[in-house]
Amino acid sequence: MADFLFEIGLEEVPARMIAGAQAELQQRVVKMLERERLVRSGAEAKSFATPRRLAVWVKDVAARQEDVAEELVGPSVKVAYKDGVATPAAMAFAKKAGVEVAALKTVTSAKGEYLAATAVKAGRPAAEVIVAEMPKELAGIYWAKTMYWRPGRPERFVRPVRWMLAMLGGEVVPVSFGGYEASAVTYGHRVLFGEDAIALKEPGDYEDALLSGFVIADVEARRQRIRKALDKVTRTCDLNGAGLRWREDHALVDKLTHLTEWPSVLMGGFEAEYLALPEEVLVTVMRDHQSYFAVEDKDGKLAPHFLAVLNTETDAVGMAVIRHGNERVLRARFNDARFFWEFDQRVPLVERVKLLEHVTFQKDLGSYAKKAERMRDLAHRLGTLVHGRGVQFQFNALLDSGSLAKTDLTTELVKEFTELQGIVGSLYARAQGLSDAVSDAIYDQYKPESMEDSVPRTVEGSLLAIVDKADTIAGMFGLGLEPTGSKDPFALRRATNGVVKILAESGVALPLTLDEVSRAGATDAAVAAKVRSFFAERLEFYLREARGQAYDVVKAVLGTGSNDVRDAVARAEAVTAVRGGEDFAAVSSAFKRMKNILAQAKEKGFAAGSNVDVALLTEPAEKALAERSAELAEKVKGLRAEKSYTAALEQIATLRPQVDAFFDAVMVMAPDAEVRANRLALLEKVLGDFSGIADFSEIVVAG
Repeated sequence: MADFLFEIGLEEVPARMIAGAQAELQQRVVKMLERERLVRSGAEAKSFATPRRLAVWVKDVAARQEDVAEELVGPSVKVAYKDGVATPAAMAFAKKAGVEVAALKTVTSAKGEYLAATAVKAGRPAAEVIVAEMPKELAGIYWAKTMYWRPGRPERFVRPVRWMLAMLGGEVVPVSFGGYEASAVTYGHRVLFGEDAIALKEPGDYEDALLSGFVIADVEARRQRIRKALDKVTRTCDLNGAGLRWREDHALVDKLTHLTEWPSVLMGGFEAEYLALPEEVLVTVMRDHQSYFAVEDKDGKLAPHFLAVLNTETDAVGMAVIRHGNERVLRARFNDARFFWEFDQRVPLVERVKLLEHVTFQKDLGSYAKKAERMRDLAHRLGTLVHGRGVQFQFNALLDSGSLAKTDLTTELVKEFTELQGIVGSLYARAQGLSDAVSDAIYDQYKPESMEDSVPRTVEGSLLAIVDKADTIAGMFGLGLEPTGSKDPFALRRATNGVVKILAESGVALPLTLDEVSRAGATDAAVAAKVRSFFAERLEFYLREARGQAYDVVKAVLGTGSNDVRDAVARAEAVTAVRGGEDFAAVSSAFKRMKNILAQAKEKGFAAGSNVDVALLTEPAEKALAERSAELAEKVKGLRAEKSYTAALEQIATLRPQVDAFFDAVMVMAPDAEVRANRLALLEKVLGDFSGIADFSEIVVAG
């Protein structure tokens, strides 16, 4: 046994692509070694990544594959021998199995006698296997974008390959890819260490060797180094005791972790006069354009400082030069933002609605002015439904926000800082004296942008976000531009996920169904049906991925209705809460049996009676089931009306004794047609009365 180490060195890989590729490389290498019988299942492994490298280490890889014996079945004895002499068919089979004809044996099956042989497949050395398989695994890694870099060569990769390292124990494994053959050397930090090679004696030396070359290969170690440095520098620079702290930003920490190999942190400052600009503008400039962390005081107010993460280290003089350069760049960006902020204020948002005629939403759907008209119309229709069902909100504010939501696309500030669309509109609305309800709705119109993002804070914002997304979804579906496979150029899955999440999680429950949202956005019935089906698919995704519900629970719940999102969530949570009980599991199995019996009866042409005739219930067990189920049906109906689904399911589970006794003592498919039809009717009634919360026949019962 020996450890295996593989590293591929590259030109700088975009930060957003590194984490996925790192995980995929480890998965591919481990699976390849398992498949080739070189490691046991669940082998210990670790991956590494920096902007210039991806690497994986696997513990205890066998020196060679074990031999494998395989039983082969060949031609029939009749074909293999003629007059006791082996035919070419027998000789060909023996050659394939790698044995002499005399070593062939005979096996008997239902079809007759056949030749058989035990073929032994000799194991290959691990190095030989890795050399053959590793290039295939590298070529199979998914990248959002790839490139050619060698004229006339077929390989594509995210960036040009610059070196490879592959070692099994102390020996080099000569893997070839991208014009390079692996060796036992790696390379350190391009600036701090230079271009000298770092030789390894064995895989276990990898991390320490790279540390000597100013590279922290472990991603988590790099992340923690950045966080600790941010803490230390902030504390050190807090000379006036203002309680400074860096503003937490997980996404930016991740980005900088993947942009650096040897991170260090410096604090810079800017003039306090810039704090007159909205905080969102300042933070966006720092984070999205310069990859700086904002700094705040103990009260959470923005301070005139920033933190930059460098991919180097230097002395105090060098740091001063770098700090000055960063401050100069940031000051220029802030000046641009201040100019655009002041310039844009000359044209109020209400006057910018006409300017939207010159901004294209989609070539076949027209301008953003047309979209604004549709959004206002949709807002009126959905708002009327919600208001009519007792939800209080500012109706006119919703309509105004629908008209003004996209006007900031005509501003210079959004043209320069596209990340601020929606936010700029909200800030301008407040600065121009529009109501908080309008401003807040415009601010939240794009929420949620992911399953992790929060939903809009207000009813107006929630409705505006639904209206915006519903219009886009319906418009694209109407043009036949719905997502296919992994392709979703208009982010319709994300938009639909957003609608589902808002309906499920909004602070004030919005009494809207998926049917209503689908029909509001799509006036054509066929398009509305497609959109509705897409909503059902995304609701299933939401229940599984965002709520962590098991696939069978989701299937059971959606099998009885997917129109009311909040209700579907509540029913799924209730089923999950009770599914572990023995009685519920037994009743679920019984319901599945009932459903199967009814389906088989239908196939055979046996119809159930229209009603249960008590006079035809002759067996004590069927009488007991009919009486108990009727009694429970009223209780369950009341609990369902109150949406007390867990309590309702617990009541249904108490039907187990009667269900068990029924199937033990009663033959449903009785010879007598009337009795059979009556018993089928009883099963139909039981299923109908108790399957409103979930289709229990879909629940998978363990054991």
